Amino acid sequence: MQILEGVRAGTFSPGTQLPTVRRLAEELGIAPNTVARSYRELERDEVIETRGRNGSFIAAAGDATQRQAAAAASAYAERIRQLRLPEDEAVELVRRALAHSPRRDG
Repeated sequence: MQILEGVRAGTFSPGTQLPTVRRLAEELGIAPNTVARSYRELERDEVIETRGRNGSFIAAAGDATQRQAAAAASAYAERIRQLRLPEDEAVELVRRALAHSPRRDG
């Protein structure tokens, strides 16, 4: 997803206003529903925020993906400790899960 990549690269800073769904769809030559779905996913992931009729903006926190991933990793590590699983087994379980789960590329 180009917006997410732009946030991570620093191209888009917090507060940057994004094009409207319709305008971006026209610029990219894709269906507005595709852009709207992408915006919803970015909003769900706290990368952007929508301010009603004022439009969509890069969220103040920027890319929340790293924060969410770190929280998930911490929860997983805690559960692994509770199960008393060796670290190398736990890491291998993650590798296998990542290899067998569908990728979600925007």
